[in-house]
Amino acid sequence: MKVYLIGAGPGDAGLLTLKGRDALASADVVVYDALANDALLAHARPDAERIYVGKVAGNHALPQGEINALLIRKAREGKIVARLKGGDPYIFGRGGEEAEELRAAGVPFEEVPGISSTIAAPAYAGIPLTHRDYASSVTIITGHENPDKPGSVHNWKALAASASTLVFVMGMKNLPDIARSLIDAGMDPATPAALVYRGTTPFQRSLVAPLGQLPQAAVDAGFTNPSVIVVGKVCALRDTLGWFEQRPLYGKTVVVTRAREQASGLAASLTELGARVIQCPTIEIRPLDDYTPLDTAIAALGSYQWLIFTSVNGVKYFWQRLEHAGRDARALGSCKVAAIGPATAEALRIRGIAPDLIPDKYMAEGVVAGLQAQGPVEGMRMLLPRAAKAREVLPDELRKAGAVVDVIPVYETVPAAADKDEVLAGLRDRTIDCVTFGSSSTVENFLSVFPAETLATSGARIAAIGPVTAATLAKRGLPCHIQPAEFTIPALVAAVADALGNRSQHS
Repeated sequence: MKVYLIGAGPGDAGLLTLKGRDALASADVVVYDALANDALLAHARPDAERIYVGKVAGNHALPQGEINALLIRKAREGKIVARLKGGDPYIFGRGGEEAEELRAAGVPFEEVPGISSTIAAPAYAGIPLTHRDYASSVTIITGHENPDKPGSVHNWKALAASASTLVFVMGMKNLPDIARSLIDAGMDPATPAALVYRGTTPFQRSLVAPLGQLPQAAVDAGFTNPSVIVVGKVCALRDTLGWFEQRPLYGKTVVVTRAREQASGLAASLTELGARVIQCPTIEIRPLDDYTPLDTAIAALGSYQWLIFTSVNGVKYFWQRLEHAGRDARALGSCKVAAIGPATAEALRIRGIAPDLIPDKYMAEGVVAGLQAQGPVEGMRMLLPRAAKAREVLPDELRKAGAVVDVIPVYETVPAAADKDEVLAGLRDRTIDCVTFGSSSTVENFLSVFPAETLATSGARIAAIGPVTAATLAKRGLPCHIQPAEFTIPALVAAVADALGNRSQHS
């Protein structure tokens, strides 16, 4: 038995430490709070028990005493427990109290430090807490003192007289009192000060104002908790060093409709550019119940002159059955291989196959032209492993040219059970800036959940990966505002950034 007190970081899932990730992956039970990024739970084992004990102001899912008892109880069951806490467990996270209870109960534990919002939020806003020209020390202060304590424990005169950068957490409710206490203690009202709301997340906002004006500026700009308050000359550097809010898609909300298995690259690229990404998978990729036709084709691979892949999933499921048959890339022998698009080509290269043909146009029609450019296709036998439901353009055109084409399903796409509430609310409230579609099936399945009229009147820009997807939108009476010249995910990301990109205006 053991309990890991893990700092989950301030919100950006990428700021979890490697040790925290590994401890989380080893746990039988994950006890997590409201400040831990949900994406971190993906590091937990699929069979791990997940228990939410989130605490936000005025709303505690579980009182602290019960959390302590829960950790002890689960550990005494012989389990490895990951206690995932926002920020760092020992910086205003009550991790010290939990550790004391565990030690008193004889439960082994480790504290895995996390990146605290006290340093990460200012850093993402472009505010270095120390700087040779401005401040050589930092003081971290709670803005929400224990209500059972008489008076304030803070030495306001010492804080005001210090050359230290002051960082207050959990202090938005008391911001007027904090500013007044510092000024009354002798701090210059013109001292630069800043607020950083939900630092390191797509919702981050920052504001800089003189200390004396900060409380009113916070009200005017609608700042609330969770916000970090920074006081000191270093705050003046935000406009020079700010980077997070300067990214091209900062402040934009983009919906990704790809299957969850395929969405990670697109979502990560958009997030890296500053977008808030809502994943709304409209399709799910599933293996087939019966692979007899594919197994038969694999057994006869030597009879084919061309093997044509139209997607990464086609490669994936074909190779699974190839390996199931106890064979590998050598089974392709003299059979040539074509791949539509660089992602499909890369999936083949990973498996030791350099495609003989990658058409200039990453669509079915491009394959036909590319094959014909290499010579007559009449009489050639071609194997096309693909989705159970797909356009017939490629096999039809190849057959017209005289080829013998075997179309073999290797996977199927089915509508996904998407959580539609967040997307529907965003479309109706006109807070979604863009909806991306990576295939015709994502369009059809999206519109089976969300009325076309709702999308059309939402003000959201509609992005399609290529002309086939755009044509499907047109058939449903919807425009395509964004379409890349190259039909790839990186090109789609670049096109979205070009169409929506901005430079934020600091407050």
